[in-house]
Amino acid sequence: MTLSFFDQFMSPIFLGIPLAAIAIALPWILFPAPTTRWTNNRLLNLQSWFVSRFTQQLLLPINLGGHKWAALLTSLMIFLITLNMLGLLPYTFTPTTQLSINLGLATPLWLATVIIGMRNQPTHALGHLLPEGTPGPLIPVLIIIETISLFIRPLALGVRLTANLTAGHLLIQLIATASFVLLSLMPAVAIAVTVVLFLLTLLEVAVAMIQAYVFVLLLTLYLQENV
Repeated sequence: MTLSFFDQFMSPIFLGIPLAAIAIALPWILFPAPTTRWTNNRLLNLQSWFVSRFTQQLLLPINLGGHKWAALLTSLMIFLITLNMLGLLPYTFTPTTQLSINLGLATPLWLATVIIGMRNQPTHALGHLLPEGTPGPLIPVLIIIETISLFIRPLALGVRLTANLTAGHLLIQLIATASFVLLSLMPAVAIAVTVVLFLLTLLEVAVAMIQAYVFVLLLTLYLQENV
């Protein structure tokens, strides 16, 4: 019984083909395409308003050099939100619960920010490894600590997203199982547990959006340090 709770996080395979690739490619099909008419429908207007507001808030603390990342960060945000939200549907697979996929998204983008910083302003980028006014005996120790903290950033991004979504999915499955078992034994308790399950599902919808926003926001902060 305990092992079956984790079966939902296994990447499904059909005829030797990993279905995780289809789950990753599916969200792009669901987005409405731009229209050739003079006026858009309500869905396109809502999508345009959301994208413009998010891009404005995301790039507000960054100088003009970092605005080239606007399309990439906004697309990543919408992509992660869609994956997380689709994973809350029954009998679906959530690719963002896989640490390998999250690290595959975080590591190249983090590495790109570091390379940009080393290329454009190497003195400033290396200056983050040693705070100003550090005593001489502590210099080697602080350089090692700051270097480790720098290289652990992509791991922190991937683990944060994976852990939050995995914990939410496990909690939903545990409460749903408890509600199903208690239905024949204590119907009143089962109804109360079902209400808790509904509220938890609403919370997980918020968590799915917030975690996608935090993922992109931290990448923006890393970019701000190097641009």
